[in-house]
Amino acid sequence: MANTHSEQASYSTLLVTIEEHIAVVTLNRPEARNALNRLAYTELEAIFRDLQKNSDVRCIVLTGTDPAFCSGDDVKELMTGDGDTGKQRLRSVRPGTTPAATAIMDCDRPIIAAVNGAAIGWGMDMSLMADFRIASERARFSEMFVKRGLVSDVGGLVRLPQLVGPQRAAQLLFTGEIIDAQFAREIGLVMEVVPHEELLSAALMLARKIAANPPLAVRYLKEGLRRSCYGEYQEMGNWVSQTLGVLFQTEDHREGVASFLEKREAEFKGR
Repeated sequence: MANTHSEQASYSTLLVTIEEHIAVVTLNRPEARNALNRLAYTELEAIFRDLQKNSDVRCIVLTGTDPAFCSGDDVKELMTGDGDTGKQRLRSVRPGTTPAATAIMDCDRPIIAAVNGAAIGWGMDMSLMADFRIASERARFSEMFVKRGLVSDVGGLVRLPQLVGPQRAAQLLFTGEIIDAQFAREIGLVMEVVPHEELLSAALMLARKIAANPPLAVRYLKEGLRRSCYGEYQEMGNWVSQTLGVLFQTEDHREGVASFLEKREAEFKGR
């Protein structure tokens, strides 16, 4: 694949372009604020595994179609009993780390999350799986899992404490509160906040600087940082899946989902 032209691929839930050694992956379910359904998770896993096999790709920018970056799980499809996908999610959870998370975190190309709007729940976790986060002034972040009676994925439990410290991570995880882009920058969650219309340009500027360097050296540097800063995440992924298997069966989880869908305050019972 030559770097003198661009290529574009369209998935059901993603848009992917590759130009000048840089892949731009855009979550593309704007009608659902880029919430992840079963197909979106499958396509995310597939594209990151495909990009790692593409020797022309040296850096990846991950973003969303406005108005959101990613609003987390598609609650109606994945967390209710509506349809086969919801029933399957309630009955069992696959052991191990979420396959899409594994594909993103195992990817040896630098990843820049260009957070253009709300990054909620797994959307925030996904941004944490990137090496850099550049935020639009419209970006919002929340580890919303606790509001659904659940625990976060490895992004929130492994990456977040390393970036902001365990005390601030506990605040975000235990409260599920929404923070804005400026506060996210103050606590070290994001590297830079830029005007909304300049977000992709800022992300691509950094991507070009990285892509201009020897790709093998960059990949080994990323691996070295992963080993020194983040360690092995698979053990935590196993714990997360086992814990979700328990929490998906609780009354509090069902109440968290129902209150969200019914747009009312939740009443949790501790069971």
